[in-house]
Amino acid sequence: RGVYATGEVLADGAEAGRQAAAETGFTAAELALPQVAARRDGAACALYQVPHEKPTLRAPKQFVDLQNDVTAAGIELATREGFESIEHVKRYTAMGFGTDQGKLGNINGMAIAARCLGRTIPEVGTTVFRPNYTPVTFGAIVGRHCRELFDPERYTALHPWHVENGAEFEDVGQWKRPWYFPRQVDGKTETLDEAVARECLAVRQGVGILDASTLGKIDIQGPDAREFLGRVYTNKWAKLEPGRVRYGLMCKDDGMLFDDGTTSCLGENHFLMTTTTGGAAGVLEWLELWHQTEWPELQVTFTSVTDHWATITVTGPEARKLLAEVTDIDLDRDSFKFMDWREGKVAEVPARVFRISFTGELAYEINVQANYALHVWKTLFEHGKKYDLTPYGTETMHVLRAEKGLIIAGQDTDGSVTPEDLGMQWAVGYDKPFSWIGLRALSRPDTVRKDRKQLVGLKPKDPKVVLEEGAQIVFDPKHAIPMPMVGHVTSSYHSAILGHGIALAVVKGGHERMGQTVYLPMADGQVHEAEIVSNVFYDPKGERQHV
Repeated sequence: RGVYATGEVLADGAEAGRQAAAETGFTAAELALPQVAARRDGAACALYQVPHEKPTLRAPKQFVDLQNDVTAAGIELATREGFESIEHVKRYTAMGFGTDQGKLGNINGMAIAARCLGRTIPEVGTTVFRPNYTPVTFGAIVGRHCRELFDPERYTALHPWHVENGAEFEDVGQWKRPWYFPRQVDGKTETLDEAVARECLAVRQGVGILDASTLGKIDIQGPDAREFLGRVYTNKWAKLEPGRVRYGLMCKDDGMLFDDGTTSCLGENHFLMTTTTGGAAGVLEWLELWHQTEWPELQVTFTSVTDHWATITVTGPEARKLLAEVTDIDLDRDSFKFMDWREGKVAEVPARVFRISFTGELAYEINVQANYALHVWKTLFEHGKKYDLTPYGTETMHVLRAEKGLIIAGQDTDGSVTPEDLGMQWAVGYDKPFSWIGLRALSRPDTVRKDRKQLVGLKPKDPKVVLEEGAQIVFDPKHAIPMPMVGHVTSSYHSAILGHGIALAVVKGGHERMGQTVYLPMADGQVHEAEIVSNVFYDPKGERQHV
C-alpha cells in the first residue's frame, strides 16, 4: 500500500482489521498499538571508498573496477601524475574499459577522482560509454532468423542435392553435413543404424560417394614453403615431389596432437594443406601465429581456399571404373599410385584428383571449382547407376575409418595425446635438422612414460554390444569403488562388414597389453568385457587401397 514508517504501518493494519470486522457484522474492540519512535531522516551518507588507517597508496589494494583490477591507488596516482580529465584517468587506469562499460565501478571511481582533484562528482563528469551500455538481445543484432544457437550455418555447393534426396544433417564446425541418407524400405524409413549399415556395405562391396567439401583447405606458397611445413609438421617435407601427397601430424608446443591431414605438393614452392573440418580456422591461425611471431624471415604465404574448392570422394572397389568414364586422367594403378594427385578434367570440368583414402578402399578425392560441383556430382550419378553408386554421410565415414584404425583429431585425441601414444611413430621425423613444434616436449619424462594412455582397438566379447563412447575402462571390475580408471572409449560403432561391434580407446600401457581383457562398468550395473586388439580391424595390410 506504499506505507513504510513502522507506526503508520501498525495503524494502517489496525484500521484494516476494524473495517474487516465491521463488514462481517462485528464490532472491533479498542486496540492499543505499540509505541514507536519516529523515523529520523537525514542526508544520504555516500561511501565510495572504505577508509583505512594508512594512506590510499600504502593501504591494501582497494579494488574499484573488478573487471580490470583498477584500484583506488591507481586512480589517485593518475591524478597525481596530472591526469585531470576523467577520460584520461580512464585510459591511465583502464577503469570502465570492461564489458560492463563502468556500470559496476565507475561511480566509485569518479568519486575518488573528484576527492583527489578537489571537485564535485558532476564537475568531474562521466566517461563515454561504448555500445552496448544497455543490454541488447542477440535477436536485435542478428535479426529474427537467427535460429536457436545464434550461429552461422554454412552449406556446401552440393547442399540442395542432399536436401532433395532426403539427407539427415549434422552440424560440423558450422557446416551442415549429410549425416546419413535414409531410404524407404517396405514403406518404412530406415533408421540411422539401418542406413549406415547399408551405406558401409555399399562402399566396401561396390562404390560410394561422399561430399567432403567442408575439409579445411589452405593454399601455401613461397620459396620457404617446404621449410615451414617441416617446422609445423612432425614428419619430413623437404623431398616431397610435385604430384605427390603426404599425411602429416601437427602438434602444439607441448607435444600433443593438434590436427592432422594431407598436404599435396602442387609445385616446387606450392602446396595444398587439408585440415579437419572443425580445425580449419584454428590451423590457419596457428600457421600465421608462428610465421609472424617466430619465423618472419621465412618467405611463405597462407590463403584459405576451403570455399573455393568442392571435394567429391568416390570410394570403393568400383571407384576406378566409374571415374574412368568421366575423366581424361589416366587412372592406371601403376601410373596413378596411392598418395598421388593428378590434374585433368572430370565431367569436362578442370579438376584436381587425389588418390587418398579415409576408408581403406580404393578412393579418389575430386576437387573442382565449387560452382561446377553440382554438375560433376550429377554426372557421376548418371554414370554410376550401373554400379549402384550410393551416397553416404558422416556417420558411415566414421565407421569406415574406425574399421581401418584411422583417427579423428578431437575425437580420438583430447589435447593430451602424443603421436607416440597413437602408435604413429612412423609419422615423426626425430632426425629433422630443425626443431619442429613439439619436438622438445616429446623427450620429457612424462611423455615417454610406458604407462601413458595409448590408442588401441577394443573388440567386445559379446558381438552384439556396441560400447558407449566415453565409457571408462578398468582392469579389475571387482575393485572397491572408486575403481582406478585406466582409459576410456573414444570411438565406437557396429561394423556391418565384420558383423560385430568395434571401438577405439586409449588405455594405460595399451600397446603392451594386446590380447588382454578389460572391463567397462556401466551406470545401469552392467559390466561389458572387451579384448584389447589392434586398432586396425579390417584389411590390416592395406591391400584394398593399393589395387
